[in-house]
Amino acid sequence: MERTFHMLLYRAFHAQRNYLRSYLGEVGLEVGQPKLLGYLFFHGPCRQSQLAGYFDIDSAAVSRMLDSLERSGLILRKADENNRRCNQVQLTDRGRQAYEVWLERCRETEEVMLQGFTPQEQAQFADFLSRAYQNFRKEREKEE
Repeated sequence: MERTFHMLLYRAFHAQRNYLRSYLGEVGLEVGQPKLLGYLFFHGPCRQSQLAGYFDIDSAAVSRMLDSLERSGLILRKADENNRRCNQVQLTDRGRQAYEVWLERCRETEEVMLQGFTPQEQAQFADFLSRAYQNFRKEREKEE
């Protein structure tokens, strides 16, 4: 197998996703939904457009995920007090509890992924991934 960065990154991402996928049903979530709950968990209520922008995904895709999360009782949408044309999305208590379980499963997954890495290597790895992401963001901004 070739050892290019794009292939190594793809394989690591795919392995992590498959490892975590088995926990989705346990928490009552579908693919893509945990990241939305995570944003709300750490940042509090926000507009749908903020979620789409933060994750670089289509607003329609966010809307579909939110519809499902709302039907499951994990989020609420309320009219934004400052702009009635927009909704604020927020976690319910049930959504917060589901995300706390998901977060624990993610921590367990990270322990598996980072076995044999020193704390310094873990910090470097996190820095490298952050910098790679920022490089893509800067390049995209140039194109816009």
